Amino acid sequence: MVAVTNAKIVTMEEETGIIERGSVLIEDDHILEVGEDVLIPPGCVTIDAKGNMLLPGFIEAHCHMGITEEKKGREGDDCNECVDPLTPYLRAIDAINPMDAAFHNAVAAGITSAMIGPGSANVVGGQFAFLKTHGRCIDDMIRLTPAAMKVAFGENPKMNYGMKDNSPYTRMAIAAMLRKELLTAKNYIENNSQKPEIGKEKDAEKEFRYGCYREVFSGKIPLKVHAHRADDILTAIRIAGEFNLDITLDHCSEGHLVAEEIKKSGYPAIVGPDLASRNKIEVQNMAFKTAGQLSKTGITVAVTTDHPVTLIQSLPLCAALAVKEGLSMGAGLEAITIAAAKICRMDHKVGSIRSGKLADLVLFRGHPFETFSKVLFTMIDGKIVYRDAEMFL
Repeated sequence: MVAVTNAKIVTMEEETGIIERGSVLIEDDHILEVGEDVLIPPGCVTIDAKGNMLLPGFIEAHCHMGITEEKKGREGDDCNECVDPLTPYLRAIDAINPMDAAFHNAVAAGITSAMIGPGSANVVGGQFAFLKTHGRCIDDMIRLTPAAMKVAFGENPKMNYGMKDNSPYTRMAIAAMLRKELLTAKNYIENNSQKPEIGKEKDAEKEFRYGCYREVFSGKIPLKVHAHRADDILTAIRIAGEFNLDITLDHCSEGHLVAEEIKKSGYPAIVGPDLASRNKIEVQNMAFKTAGQLSKTGITVAVTTDHPVTLIQSLPLCAALAVKEGLSMGAGLEAITIAAAKICRMDHKVGSIRSGKLADLVLFRGHPFETFSKVLFTMIDGKIVYRDAEMFL
């Protein structure tokens, strides 16, 4: 057993809130108990937090860490399969390299989980996975796969294929191709409701091509929608409604312009990367104010770096800048903890400090939104995977 004592615990749970002086008792990879008067068993390894702030590990809800590697240029870029606009069968786990330096940077910044997947060059890009950020073997780091199916609207598919005189050349074609894809997949799944054993498929090629949509149509995973512009956001909502599908609105740069429509849809938003240049037409209205305006409308909001567009370690900074521009302090912390966990459908495991959840914790000297704050340790699944020398002198 391990106990973190004498901590200011920001639980991110409505019932417990902030515990000014408390302890967290951990057994193996799970939290056993949280509170002011936790009884520490004899022989328990005790870590004195010295009054510093203990939070749940941060969660990056949308990025390309390890699939677009730092330092390796074209050789390390496996983010987009730019030869076919419809590639639902691609799996991010087959291209994520845990040796990418960004994983260490994430852990050192207190980021313990990340949703990682293909980019936005294709109308349908493939399957995301939800991972822990520490490890060497991707199979040991996976906590949910598939976790989402990537689809993209707007400028990226248009530019990638239109400039080659291929379809999609227009936004109309993007929407039409996605509708046709979903309709074909829906019909296939309705006629083949049970996933066949490998080698016993009636039509192995069609099963490979469309069987990967089963979790989408059953509601187990959402479509992860790349949409910056307001019109693309509304097209995504329209198509999701036609097929009765769950979606997350990723980037949502002009979401503040259609906040009421998003609220009516009930879909959450993953906002960002706002700490980046406005280098495309569709991000001309990108601003840190978007997260706050969406949150005030009643929309569940997470903040993203979209690494490597913005470096993964800047996730707390991005949330802080959103707070500076109108997001409440509480919602800012939620945007990289419990709200991100809910959007990723992993809030039963991570995102807050509560008995029964995984022991993913980060101890800060200072507030994580302060420029000079410091991560003293990061814990994943009950094990300290990053430590600052100051904490353990």
